[in-house]
Amino acid sequence: MSTRHLDQPDLDPPGLDPLETLFAERACERLIVDFLRRLDLGDPGSVADLFTADGVWEWPHGERRVQGREALRAYFASRPADRLSRRMCGNILVTVVSPDAATATSYFATYRVDGYTGGMLPPMLPANVGHYEDTFRKVDGRWLLATRTTFLPFGGPTRQL
Repeated sequence: MSTRHLDQPDLDPPGLDPLETLFAERACERLIVDFLRRLDLGDPGSVADLFTADGVWEWPHGERRVQGREALRAYFASRPADRLSRRMCGNILVTVVSPDAATATSYFATYRVDGYTGGMLPPMLPANVGHYEDTFRKVDGRWLLATRTTFLPFGGPTRQL
């Protein structure tokens, strides 16, 4: 298990005043939330636009790794058209480490089914529960995900309706 984000954060990163730190934290928090919104309610392929050009999404368990904005776009756009998903995310902790770099840990639960044709479904358990470990880079004045590592201590197959 990684502990790189569990160290005590530096509350005054070098080169940033408190307001700049606050703006950077908020921008990174918004990326985390926008990532989930685009997957659940928007155009999944557009999630790639939230990453740096060389961005990486990986899952250490199962040794899956997708690298580069175009590979990420193809990966996210390949989701089944009849997939219904909703992700709950919280406990977002962003640590700004420099004027152009930050890290974050956030927890999530994903509710997901394939074969959805409309209407309301009965309540069900989440398909998975885990956390993300992210790194961010500021590129041309815009904060972007550089890496996202997904840890899934609880997970199962996507339910088919």
